[in-house]
Amino acid sequence: MKAKRIVETGSDRVFTIMNYLILTLFTVSVLYPLVAVLSNSLSSPVAVGAGRVWLWPVEISLEGYYKVFEYKKVWIGFGNSLYYTAIGTAVNIAFTLLAGYPLSRSDFFGRNIFMSLFVFTMIFHGGLIPTYMIVKELGLVNTRWAMIIPGALAVWNVIITRTYFKTTIPHEMLESAQMDGCSDFRFLFRMAIPLSAPIIAVNALFYAVNHWNTYFQAMIYLSNAKLFPLQLVLREILVLSQVTPDMLDQVTDAAKLDGMTDVLKYTLIVVSTLPLMLIYPFVQKHFVKGMMIGSLKG
Repeated sequence: MKAKRIVETGSDRVFTIMNYLILTLFTVSVLYPLVAVLSNSLSSPVAVGAGRVWLWPVEISLEGYYKVFEYKKVWIGFGNSLYYTAIGTAVNIAFTLLAGYPLSRSDFFGRNIFMSLFVFTMIFHGGLIPTYMIVKELGLVNTRWAMIIPGALAVWNVIITRTYFKTTIPHEMLESAQMDGCSDFRFLFRMAIPLSAPIIAVNALFYAVNHWNTYFQAMIYLSNAKLFPLQLVLREILVLSQVTPDMLDQVTDAAKLDGMTDVLKYTLIVVSTLPLMLIYPFVQKHFVKGMMIGSLKG
């Protein structure tokens, strides 16, 4: 018996074609800048300076990568960014779990009051100058902790974590554990957290991306170049065009010199974005599940 085939009307076909066109344009608009940056970073300085690179690399060359990896400031910034991302994300996850779990408990006295206070800070905050004064009074200015402590907790992440705990961890499981003499902390660390890999992956990705890309906070709180994250190093080169002579030594040809400056900028963009692009595939399955459960239920 042949399966029945749904006959599409003319308007349905037009709708389908328009969807494909819009999605194709959107995909191209997202992918082309990434491909163009990568191609320029892999092309020769002369080809880049002449504007001959549009899609694929022209006269493939790794000279830009050699120059970037020989530049000491890039390695210092890369190491600092790794430190801020690793330690900062760990602190963020710890605070988020410790805040989200009790707020998900219906027997937690005053949870609505605390939740209202959390949400209030999303709408109203002290401002830049008062925040700087507090950080300064705490002695955090020009220290690594200035990049971690002020943003140790994000209310939105607490909300989705609370929703995840509330909708995923059965109350009957808690009651059974309590009957066996399990404390709240033991239940959290032995049962709730091991069952929360999706929401932990979501929070870790959000926090890690934020720490890796942050530069404004570093501009405000850090003046010691040895503490600068990679994004501040990129800012000096990409925005302020402060390419040091060390990166352009042994380049004498004028055309190659102009192109090398651009190649270095493209290469730095690739180097700064590659770590996050490599991490995302490993957390993708948890990311989708955690976002759906944490944001839509409850």
